[in-house]
Amino acid sequence: MTKHILSVLVENRAGVLSRISGLFSRRGFNIDSLAVGTTNDETISRMTIVVNGDEYIVEQVSKQLNKLIDVIKIKRLKEDETVSRELALIKVAADGKTRADIIQIVDIFRANIIDVSHKTITLEITGSTDKLQAMIDLLSPFGIEEMVKTGMISVERGTNVITLDK
Repeated sequence: MTKHILSVLVENRAGVLSRISGLFSRRGFNIDSLAVGTTNDETISRMTIVVNGDEYIVEQVSKQLNKLIDVIKIKRLKEDETVSRELALIKVAADGKTRADIIQIVDIFRANIIDVSHKTITLEITGSTDKLQAMIDLLSPFGIEEMVKTGMISVERGTNVITLDK
């Protein structure tokens, strides 16, 4: 099984996300990651969907997505030709003894501390999936109280873009 990144331009209307996630559910396909946001044209949203599967599964997903009326364009992105990032907010247990060690890890990973209390430190980190996982692994012994991650977002390197006319 291989990770496949689909960049999908859709109409920015109510119910589009529901129809797309329903398509995956009905077909028994699992979405590993899904991130949605408006583009520079507020009538169009861009979805970055990460699916694990073989070539057949990704081809079927693409064909089914193309049948949806709200889908404008689908482009499969090659992992080695894209820049991809995720964002995580992580709340870590921190007392007087561990606070300095946690701050050192935050600095090494170029993360940002966004909230501090007497018992916790909340930080944000942006980077590749591997970078986020490495930081999570180092913070786990301190006690991760809460964590939330976005889905992956990706753009192609260089001058390649996904637009309505290409």
